[in-house]
Formats: sequence, C-alpha cells, structure tokens
Amino acid sequence: MKCPVLAVAALCLLGILAPAPAQTPKEDPAHDELRALFKEVLDAYNKADYDRLITYLDDDVVVIWQNADVSKKPAGVKEYFDKMMKGPNAVVKSAKIDPTVDDLTHLYGDTGVAYGSSKDQYVLTDGTEFVQNTRWSASVVKRGGKWKVASVHISTNMFDNPILDMAVKKTMWMAGGGGVVIGFLVGFLLARLFGGRTA
Repeated sequence: MKCPVLAVAALCLLGILAPAPAQTPKEDPAHDELRALFKEVLDAYNKADYDRLITYLDDDVVVIWQNADVSKKPAGVKEYFDKMMKGPNAVVKSAKIDPTVDDLTHLYGDTGVAYGSSKDQYVLTDGTEFVQNTRWSASVVKRGGKWKVASVHISTNMFDNPILDMAVKKTMWMAGGGGVVIGFLVGFLLARLFGGRTA
C-alpha cells in the first residue's frame, strides 16, 4: 500500500514544477482612452468640423501634411484647412479619411507613438475625385489627465500617386492636342503652297 503522504508530496511537487498557464498581459487602460480620442478626431475630420477637431490637439502640435506644408499649433492647423478648403485659392471641396492603426500605441509614460495607413477620398474644387493611400505616424501626450495629439506626419507614395497620374494624363492630352493643331496647320500651309501650282 502506497503511503498517502508520499502521494500528496508528489502531487505538490508536480504542481510546483508544472509551468503555469500562460496569461495574457492586462492591457493598459490608456489604450481605451486613446481609442476614444481616435474616434473623436476621425468623426470631427470627416464631418469637416475643424473647430471641434482642433480641441483634440496639443497647444504645441505640429502637423506635416502630404503636400509638405507644415502647420504649427491648433490655430495653424485651422488656418491650413481654411486655406485648402475655404480660401480664394481653395483646392479641396471635401475630404474623408479612413485610417487604420498597425499596432497598439507604444506608450512611454504620458507619451505615446502610433502609426498606420489610411485610404483617403478627395473631391477637388474642379470636380475631380480620387482616392489616395497614405501612411501616417502620430504622437500623443497626456496633459491634465487628457490625451492630446502632439504631432502628425502624413506621406504618400510619390511613385504611385493619383495626383501625379492626373498630371501626366493632362500633359499627354495637351501634347497630343498640340500635335493635332500643329499637324493641321502644316497640312493647311502645304495645301496652300502646292495647291495653287499646276503641273
């Protein structure tokens, strides 16, 4: 008959030596706060509510846009939207973005860094519509218990770009149209030059 004391001891030993079941690390509560910020910023942008949008920006925010313009501070960001969409030289009639995040925001205390991609839809003031794929990165800071956007950098592939494609097509049409006009004029002049001659 086996000693029950030894059996219990063996079970205890196995319990100590057996690896503990893997536990999923608990997510930092900051991520839910940042998801809420992301949702609010996206909603304000897509509704063209730029006065609300700038309330989510840090006082020292810096935004580098895909056209290489740089906006500093919330007032500078608002000024950029006004110039591009409301001013006398407005280029954009409407814009909607659909960003996705590649990974959870990397947190460093009260600072975070995120990055991802976006599929953006534009309607220009001349009626042109196109979709542009962009890459972006952003940093956030926590001030007074609230997360704010501190910087954003947006870029696009200069070699695969709908605006560049439109410019190339426009140039080709202009060159082709010019060729037709020149050809017509040359034909007309030759006809005038030789048409009046007799054999």
